[in-house]
Amino acid sequence: MSQTGSAPAYVVGIDYGTLSGRAVVVRVHDGAEMGSAVHAYRHGVMDSVLAATSEALPPDWALQVPADYVEVLQQAVPAALRAAGVASESVIGVGTDFTACTMVPVTADGTPLNELPGLSTRPHAYVKLWRHHAAQAQADRINRVAEERSETWLPRYGGLISSEWEFAKGLELLEEDPELYRLMDHWVEAADWIVWQLTGTYVRNACSAGYKGILQDGAYPDRGFLAALNPDFAGFVEEKLEHPIGSLGSAAGTLSAEAAAWTGLPAGIPVAVGNVDAHVCAPAAGAATPGQMVAIMGTSTCHVMSAEVQREVPGMCGVVDGGIVDGLYGYEAGQSGVGDIFGWFTAHFVPPEVTEEAAVRGLSVHELLTEQASREEVGAHGLLALDWQSGNRSVLVDHELSGLLVGLTLATRPHEAYRALLEATAFGTRKIVETFAASGVPVTEFIAAGGLVKNKFLMQVYADVLDMPISVIGSDQGPALGSAIHAAVAAGAYPDVRAAAAAMGRVQQNAYLPDPARALTYTQLYEEYETLHDYFGRGGSDVMRRLKALRRSARKVREVSA
Repeated sequence: MSQTGSAPAYVVGIDYGTLSGRAVVVRVHDGAEMGSAVHAYRHGVMDSVLAATSEALPPDWALQVPADYVEVLQQAVPAALRAAGVASESVIGVGTDFTACTMVPVTADGTPLNELPGLSTRPHAYVKLWRHHAAQAQADRINRVAEERSETWLPRYGGLISSEWEFAKGLELLEEDPELYRLMDHWVEAADWIVWQLTGTYVRNACSAGYKGILQDGAYPDRGFLAALNPDFAGFVEEKLEHPIGSLGSAAGTLSAEAAAWTGLPAGIPVAVGNVDAHVCAPAAGAATPGQMVAIMGTSTCHVMSAEVQREVPGMCGVVDGGIVDGLYGYEAGQSGVGDIFGWFTAHFVPPEVTEEAAVRGLSVHELLTEQASREEVGAHGLLALDWQSGNRSVLVDHELSGLLVGLTLATRPHEAYRALLEATAFGTRKIVETFAASGVPVTEFIAAGGLVKNKFLMQVYADVLDMPISVIGSDQGPALGSAIHAAVAAGAYPDVRAAAAAMGRVQQNAYLPDPARALTYTQLYEEYETLHDYFGRGGSDVMRRLKALRRSARKVREVSA
């Protein structure tokens, strides 16, 4: 590690999540987190109405306002510096990460379309958040045409392209608002747009390009394939998407004077190439070697790991050479809903007496339900759930699927249903782990990160369901720490991400150990989960798709009548 003089050097990592952005100030030589701050997005997630008009949005939409992201730079970064008590001149670099695939339609200079005169009322002019799932019809067509044409890139994504990703959302924009599509000069990952705001330079990061943008072996899907989807989509890559790629850990540019004024940081310091929140978290957990799977558990869960071999894993989100660390193949899988499911349940399915008891005891509803659920024996609730309230990302890659809860009786209590939902997400993770192992990419260590690791009962459930030890990242701010690690590399403090991860990352090994008796009972429940998983997810019944189609139809009738 290089360092100038004897004074300690610092870097800033900025993590853009689903609901807020967090900045953390990190000491370069040991990864110590000196101070942090969070800023909630003013407009949050627009998934029911468009804020500018109060117009109802269709089902499965999720939009955001890009100006909210800039406010994080203006508010959270200065506050983190104050909390750290660190002089701004001692900061030598900045790194960022973002949810993905989160897309921003912009003009040639990076102006979001929603900021152009007269376009704030057009839903397609806004950011399409990762959990915008309204492009499923386009994703289905992409998958069908790719299979018919035997496109060689399709197996690299487990055989299916998600509705969450760049091409499906771009095709949706073309087909639903072609005027905006023509106005758009760049279809930009938010991870790259925020770096553009910091530096004045647009550099496309290798991580999202490979995982979300179908960039494999240096090439995107060709014009012939795109034209087969829609003739007007033939030029999508060269006209809207293609751009110079920046490698992870390198500098995209330097902090502009404008961004320096926003953040209080020195102009001219290196800004690392953008990254995805899950992938950047792996080095923060010290996971830079093959077989270490990191599950970043928050509103959703993203599972990332590296391996020395390239394999085709059914339903994975992608495998990218150097997608996490150089020299290894980086794999991604995930679950579209985890913390979101728990939050949805507590917001809508908890009776007043539970809320009142939690308030009297000074607990959150989550804490009270967890306490009550932890007293039960495995299987005592008589329930089994499918964790598909936000669709299934892996291994089925189908956002037309929906949640299921089996075994309800008049004796069922809220904490029992809550526990069944916790368990369902663990079963979903086990399905992913087993699918990787069956494909020749075994998981040798499971590391949990993200906000949900604070729930000790949930972590124990995962250890028991997986029947393997759970290690836990040694930071409450894994993605932000990971971004800081990349900033340190971009600033030249370390030669590469592996070296920086060894010095700055941290993990508590084997924090949770499986209980053999509980693991045995959970295996019995998991077998039942697999039966439901395959029946509803692999063609036994299309009832979930039919219900969603009926819902969309009914919503359209209501909108027309209104």
